[in-house]
Amino acid sequence: MTGADAAPPVHATLADGREILFFALPGHRPDPVPDVRPLPDRAGLASEVRFDRATGDWVAVAALRQDRTYKPPADQCPLCPSATGAVSEVPAADYDVVVFENRFPSLSGAAAGSDFVLPQPLDDVPTAAEGYGRCEVISFSSDHDASFASLSHAHARLVVEAWRHRTRSLLALPGVAQVFCFENRGEDIGVTLTHPHGQIYAYPYLTPRTRSMLDRADAHRRDHDTNLFADIVASERTENSRVVAGDELTTAFVPFAARWPVEVHIYPNRKVHNLTDLDDDEIDSLTAVYLDVLTRFDALHPTPLPYISALHQYSSDPAQREGYFHIELMSVRRSATKLKFLAGSESAMDAFITDVTPESIAARLRDVADATGERDAAGER
Repeated sequence: MTGADAAPPVHATLADGREILFFALPGHRPDPVPDVRPLPDRAGLASEVRFDRATGDWVAVAALRQDRTYKPPADQCPLCPSATGAVSEVPAADYDVVVFENRFPSLSGAAAGSDFVLPQPLDDVPTAAEGYGRCEVISFSSDHDASFASLSHAHARLVVEAWRHRTRSLLALPGVAQVFCFENRGEDIGVTLTHPHGQIYAYPYLTPRTRSMLDRADAHRRDHDTNLFADIVASERTENSRVVAGDELTTAFVPFAARWPVEVHIYPNRKVHNLTDLDDDEIDSLTAVYLDVLTRFDALHPTPLPYISALHQYSSDPAQREGYFHIELMSVRRSATKLKFLAGSESAMDAFITDVTPESIAARLRDVADATGERDAAGER
């Protein structure tokens, strides 16, 4: 499947007015049914953002999320298909990939035609604003027991195409500064739904980590007249001791100053701002390398590795011109039986101390056997 082959998603509406989009593999036809659940009115369900004058960061306050679904039994999973439209968030007998507005959003209200400008923070008084933005859930498969690593190349690429579609659509909304696609996998990470899924946030501001990385990249441009991230990728490919996987279009490596016990960054070898800038060959390569790394993750220990997957994306805003799209994968598991807890130094001071050398974890990831077998030349299992 190429980008040109990907069919546009089928749109439907959930019982409380939220949008749901069905993305399908070639030859599959989404067939949503009416959502007949008696959901409460969403009017008045709003969050706010407050400016922290001590750090310069915006903080979302979303009390409505206290009531979100928490570790339901498998037969009550809100992401499994519902043939009758009466049980779950996905009113259909089956599906490949779906994206829908989060029922318990941290940010909401962003829509075509909306008019929102984040207020300029004041130094002498507290500043707050509407929690404007959009939060979506993306379910990678209708199979409750699947994982991203277990998807075929074609199915994984469909997820990437869904990410691309949502990135393009959300960046086009007024007042959206950043689109962040991510996955939390495993109860050790804090996941409350075991069905394979991720989330997509459209923020009205740049997140603190993004601002910090762009500040570093801007300084590097002034000092060296080159892109910081391109230089990092080139250096890792040349030095090679921390490279885990890759090909002529994509490189996956453990960063020199990794913060987490297991941490891998995946970069396209060509600098782009976000997924929408990649061509078909680059998307194929990114999908294959991503699956490769996740398969290696799950082969490290007897049980699947809990992880966070974070897609760092940037817009065409001149203030983000040095941004270089990449994926950061990280895990808190430091051995088969031990976790790395973010305690005083990390949580209070943002000063990370790692228990594993980046070079040793890179070597382990290179050496682990592919637990699910070799992929054929087309990228399928």
